[in-house]
Amino acid sequence: MLQHQTLHSIQSSCTTCSQSLRHSEDESFKKAFLPNIRLFLHKDNINMSEWNRLSHFNNPFGFMEFKYQDVMAAVKLIPKPQEPLLHPKLKPGSNGMNGAVIKGHEEDVGNRTSVYVHTAHSITMSMYLFKKYGYTSAPHDEGIKYVMIPEGMRDFSWLEGLLKRERIASGPYHNTRPWTFYGGQYNETRFYVLHQDFLRYVRNRFLKSRNLNASFWAIVRPTNGAFALFLALHTCDTVSAYGFMTEDFKKYSNYYFERIKTNIVFYANHDYILEKNVWKQLHDSKIMRLYQRTDPEPRTEKPTKH
Repeated sequence: MLQHQTLHSIQSSCTTCSQSLRHSEDESFKKAFLPNIRLFLHKDNINMSEWNRLSHFNNPFGFMEFKYQDVMAAVKLIPKPQEPLLHPKLKPGSNGMNGAVIKGHEEDVGNRTSVYVHTAHSITMSMYLFKKYGYTSAPHDEGIKYVMIPEGMRDFSWLEGLLKRERIASGPYHNTRPWTFYGGQYNETRFYVLHQDFLRYVRNRFLKSRNLNASFWAIVRPTNGAFALFLALHTCDTVSAYGFMTEDFKKYSNYYFERIKTNIVFYANHDYILEKNVWKQLHDSKIMRLYQRTDPEPRTEKPTKH
């Protein structure tokens, strides 16, 4: 869950907001943060030279072990974004970015989704995983913008089918019609694909896990939520984050909408503890606001007798 307040155009790093994270005096953040990092992949910023450069990095950070014709069949269809991801001011009634189950939790998570960050896997599997909690489809509010993380070849197959509006020809989503998963709100003018340089930048400068030295290093990458949060940090002046892991995570369920207490599931491809520590660090440095549920403090003074 991400909620944004004062917003900033992706086309300029200038801001008049006095509270903008770009004015942060935190030295470690200033050293790592690149306000003009390339955010989005599209047909106008890919060529053979770029292909060769990105082929040195494993997916989702590059095209290593992919075939040129398979990837380019999709990338050459991605239109260049015509407008910023977020407008300077929210429309009336807009409450930020939501991504999961909203019904019954509006007071906490809002009731409108402005930006939905996803992979082919997440948009297809959410229906099966969360249906019992009231999830009926991917968010499809009017005017919503969709951001895709190209984490593997299945995502490029998804992109090709989506952008051609054709059934996917092969792979795990064979014969699937991708555009049907967007609730009638898919529009290529409001569709974005994160660039491999941005994904690699997030990992290398903010979330470089020690697991990258392990035997399973090739599958290690930040979570979708982490990429979404750093996307917000690069498109907004101020960022508030709700629903991310905090220090007392063991008290709570894996997902906020689960009715019965469950334990957090740790998958080998993500370093959840590292991400938790980074969110706390960014909060303590006043770079963003991390909503952290805290239990009431125990009463220490004795009641006054009358």
